[in-house]
Amino acid sequence: MTPFRMGHAASSDWHGALRSALIMADIPRDQANVGFLYVTDHFADDVQDIQIELQIRTGIETWVGTTGIGICATGIEYFDEPALALLVCSIPGDAIHLLDTGSDAPDEASAKLAGALGTREGRFGLVHADPHNADLGELIPAVVEATGAFLVGGLTSSRGAHPQLAGTVTAGGVSGVLFEPDVAVATGLTQGCTPIGPVHEVTDCRENIIVTLDERPALEVLKEDIGEVLARDLRRIGGYIYVAFPVSGADRPDYLVRNLLAVDPAAHVFAVGAVVDKGDTIMICRRDGQAAHLDLTRMLEDLGQRVGESRPRGGIYHSCLARGPNLFGPNSEELRTIQDALGDVPLVGMFCNGEISHQRLYGYTGVLSLFL
Repeated sequence: MTPFRMGHAASSDWHGALRSALIMADIPRDQANVGFLYVTDHFADDVQDIQIELQIRTGIETWVGTTGIGICATGIEYFDEPALALLVCSIPGDAIHLLDTGSDAPDEASAKLAGALGTREGRFGLVHADPHNADLGELIPAVVEATGAFLVGGLTSSRGAHPQLAGTVTAGGVSGVLFEPDVAVATGLTQGCTPIGPVHEVTDCRENIIVTLDERPALEVLKEDIGEVLARDLRRIGGYIYVAFPVSGADRPDYLVRNLLAVDPAAHVFAVGAVVDKGDTIMICRRDGQAAHLDLTRMLEDLGQRVGESRPRGGIYHSCLARGPNLFGPNSEELRTIQDALGDVPLVGMFCNGEISHQRLYGYTGVLSLFL
């Protein structure tokens, strides 16, 4: 692959932002065939016009991307301002496949993808998903099973329209691009919440309400884990205390974080943002900026060891909307940490409503993908 090119800019007008980003990227004509585009939701209604202008000005027909309340590029984060970021590269045409499930149900999407693309282990997929789709928990694994791909990506975040790009403007499902196994990519995932107690077994529950843990009243166990100070005033735990579901069979400790929705002191129960079954295991965790920074550094060191002497050609970063300045502080600290580790590798990305890694939907995480 030829070197990746990246550009980004903020402007009240998308024409101005695009013009500045293209000047920065300085894309040689006819030397790139795939582009990634992320825009803040200020430009959500303009995605199709931006794509058309990009096709005309770059000659690149294939664009993949979506909208975020925040977007990012090498060493910089754009939140709550009109901005866009683009990354282009050259990859053999027979090594890339666009996909778009649209509004298809998981079974229907799986059948169509398997028929059109076939299943091949070792593929890598970079995808975006519509957070309004209630079937994502089944749809994402269905795409993995049908294509054989390892998926990474994120859920569109927007205060308005939720457009996705996969060759054309789309919405409603999972869309993006698959790369054949000979396209070398390394990925890593970093958590933003840290367990503060042991693993507990759900011994009684009702849908998303946890009644007992380890045969004890659920709220009693939660209070024990969070400590006496917080337990005295449960109003203080909102946005700080979460519930994590451990992932079995992972290479390193892994877990899916879900929101703590409500507590009922009278009934000694609490509700979480997921359907719970008897026998599930959970951990109580906290949102912790210092721990998140340490785990981001851990992920970057791990990726550095896997990449070795090879300098990444480019990267895509999908981070949770609750991260960035909301967790790491101002001045683009999250993206600067990545830049400090990687150097000036061309990188773009977004802040998501949820993150995708392999066949799972995460929250409060960062997923970094590096093209080698």
